[in-house]
Amino acid sequence: MKSLTEKLYTVPFMRRLIQLIMVGGLGKWAFYGIFRCPFLVPFVNCQNCPILTCWGRLTAYFYTAWLIIPISAVLIGRAFCGWVCPVGFVNQVLGKAAIFKLRCNKGLIRFGQLGMVIMVVACAYIYFILDNPRMMVPIRTGEFFNSIYLSFQHASPFWLIRTILIIALIVGSLIVANAWCRFVCPAGGLFEIVKKISVFGIRKSSACDNCDACLHVCEMGTRPEEMNCNNCGDCLHVCHNNAIYWGKKKKHE
Repeated sequence: MKSLTEKLYTVPFMRRLIQLIMVGGLGKWAFYGIFRCPFLVPFVNCQNCPILTCWGRLTAYFYTAWLIIPISAVLIGRAFCGWVCPVGFVNQVLGKAAIFKLRCNKGLIRFGQLGMVIMVVACAYIYFILDNPRMMVPIRTGEFFNSIYLSFQHASPFWLIRTILIIALIVGSLIVANAWCRFVCPAGGLFEIVKKISVFGIRKSSACDNCDACLHVCEMGTRPEEMNCNNCGDCLHVCHNNAIYWGKKKKHE
């Protein structure tokens, strides 16, 4: 058995620790983006937003986040989802108690992942064609949660549908593990596109014999380099052939 010290330095423990730290750093922005952002597509029009209490209004914070995120995608693929994203952390915690883990390579699950593509197209249409309209009056009176209630009360049907759908899909991770991250998240969809050219990541060598040991420990129900792999590293030490490694893709593979 591993000693306490050895357990504290495992990849899963370090990842959870970093996720908790990032919940403190990005959690408020994520919360406001879901519950208070008046735009149909949140997190992208922060500098024009009337909600002064949102962290996205801090110019340095906003532009730093949107500079680091694409750079990280090119360097380390979808690791943002597995190590940093507060919503991803909530999904993973809920996924621990999910009824269906869906850890398999069945075509139906692969087809379901097209939902991210649909969401990317929808968000691009709303942002570029419709100019990401404001569909809610962000009311700030009295207590914080009362303000949220009033905002919901005065929001347009489109904003309500968007927000309720996001909340339902996140909570849906209690039914299907990581449902939002695996099948819906538009940011995850963009990461999937960029990670094809990422420099570093969790890789699978030619020694892989498709035993699927990695698949059975993966929270995202996938294998290294395949769709929805977020470079979490939980599978690094489960392969009996040592076919899984961190680094650049080897040229001969």
